[in-house]
Amino acid sequence: VQLQASGGGLVQAGGSLRLSCAASGRTFRLYYMGWFRQAPGKEREFVAAIRWSGGSTYCADSVKGRFTISRDNAKNTVYLQMNSLKPEDTAVYYCAADRGDTDYFKLAAYDYWGQGTQVTVSS
Repeated sequence: VQLQASGGGLVQAGGSLRLSCAASGRTFRLYYMGWFRQAPGKEREFVAAIRWSGGSTYCADSVKGRFTISRDNAKNTVYLQMNSLKPEDTAVYYCAADRGDTDYFKLAAYDYWGQGTQVTVSS
């Protein structure tokens, strides 16, 4: 499975961005798709996840109510709609794919990773 993330950029605080993650290859084997982020000097952290089949979604408390994860199975693409962005949301955002029903909020659960896309929120 290959993942291609896109949609990052520079936005002012309070603005919005939508990230996309296109999956190719054996996507029928996927269980969760997730977004993680890593700010300079910090560890990579969980942002949101979605079950590939069924569509149940999960978000970190820090983004709940502002970020929404969704998917388009026909396009093999997962989206992260980010609204009301804050400077502390600045990070490189990574999409990831998990083949099994494991802890969706843990980095180690994911088998495939995209290349990351930079999101910068100015104050």
